[in-house]
Amino acid sequence: MSQLIDAHTHVWPRWPYDPPVPDDATRGSYGQLLATMDAAGVDKAIVVNARITHSADNNHYGAQAVAQHPDRFEHFVDFDGRWSPEYHAPGSTQRLRRLIETFRPAGVSHYLAPENDGWLLSKAGAEFFAAAGGAGLIVNFACSPLWHEDLRKAAREFPEATIMVNHLAGMTLWPGGVRDAARLVVSDEDLPNLLVKISGFHYGTPRPWAYPHPEALEVSKMLYESLGPDRLVWGSDWPSLLPHMSYRQSLEIVREEASFLSAEDLPKILGGNLHRALESARPRREGAR
Repeated sequence: MSQLIDAHTHVWPRWPYDPPVPDDATRGSYGQLLATMDAAGVDKAIVVNARITHSADNNHYGAQAVAQHPDRFEHFVDFDGRWSPEYHAPGSTQRLRRLIETFRPAGVSHYLAPENDGWLLSKAGAEFFAAAGGAGLIVNFACSPLWHEDLRKAAREFPEATIMVNHLAGMTLWPGGVRDAARLVVSDEDLPNLLVKISGFHYGTPRPWAYPHPEALEVSKMLYESLGPDRLVWGSDWPSLLPHMSYRQSLEIVREEASFLSAEDLPKILGGNLHRALESARPRREGAR
């Protein structure tokens, strides 16, 4: 049986979200995440760092989690997120190389602004993809559907770079609705290095507590039928999901409620695809050290 791997978690040394919580120092800690994974039988998780409010040190905290539990966590560092003064500023490739040298991560996560400014297809964007792919990093994006045409072009131009997109490709958050988002996201082009996370199930719904999140299941089915089983990976979005559902529910939405997934394809989405991506890039990653 293949490993269960969670493609999307965060860890926080202090709770960054509103409203404040009484267990500020532990609710989002990597120790709490590890215990939660153990209870659900999840073998490994990607720690996606995000230097948001009160979290300028999040890359270092993610590195600490991996150093303490290298067999359970993989590290995706935050690179020039949209809230950062460095967002799409000159010198991005040099900043990326410094991150690689400092953290030796498995991936890099870039949070894009809602509007597409063309950066992915710019000279700086091309240098970014070339440097990340050459170093064996998975390149992870949070983005709206407006960016997907450019992501497809980047995936074609840089086949050595595995590109991964958060939370149902942003389709449930699209103001024009899911069907309109599909026009921007869904493509029958064969791009094996462009993956989408089946995650963020509560986003964009007026009833985010309504398990098993039928809107998200509808989008998941659409992505499964269009992209195929080899380009989808499951993620929990822990601990951001906690006001809306449990960690176990985020797993069972895919494992039990997504009846359209075949028994043969389910292990791929729950860990096999991500394991393959991590392992295929590992020789380049270790050779860069």
